[in-house]
Amino acid sequence: HVVESLGIPLPEVGPMTVDGAEVGPSYQPAAGDVVHVHAVPRPQRVPLEPGRLAPRFLLDVHLGTLARRLRLLGLDTAYHNDMDDPSLVVQANAERRVLLTRDRGLLRRRALWLGAYVRGSNPHDQLHDLLERFAPPLRPWTRCTACNGELVPVGKHEVERLLEAGTRRTYDAYGRCPECGQIYWRGAHSEHLEEIVRSAARTVGSSQ
Repeated sequence: HVVESLGIPLPEVGPMTVDGAEVGPSYQPAAGDVVHVHAVPRPQRVPLEPGRLAPRFLLDVHLGTLARRLRLLGLDTAYHNDMDDPSLVVQANAERRVLLTRDRGLLRRRALWLGAYVRGSNPHDQLHDLLERFAPPLRPWTRCTACNGELVPVGKHEVERLLEAGTRRTYDAYGRCPECGQIYWRGAHSEHLEEIVRSAARTVGSSQ
């Protein structure tokens, strides 16, 4: 309560010490105590369900571009542009997703099992911060950036009727999302996306 009264949500609080001894969040400071509050250690380890190799995320309504970039990297990322705060907490808890937000008040909700404050005002800086913080294993090009479904390879003959003539002539390798039907190929924006993937791999590699 003392730390949060200063505006710091508990999920952003790392180890705390008094006179060199580590104390927990329930410690009640005595008169004259000096409490040292440290940042959350990086990389932060997230409790994972059996068989799961990487944390799952849920982003609030203001982080749509970041959600697409996390999906580009193959991270299981839920996002809704119309979900209120109580519903976000319910989904995060039910699916054991780390709730990512820039709303400190949302992170102070006692019911939330785990959340993280997103640092940075643009998607590039936000992605760098999160990858440095969690250092998750990446699986680029395996998820639908629109809905988070897992992509499956698909033959050109199966989707060519859905493609523009120029796309059919230029590209031969395709993937499709079984959840929403979106079709993917390495198009005109691939170099920009490749650079996002390369930069992410460097960030995760240096954080481990």
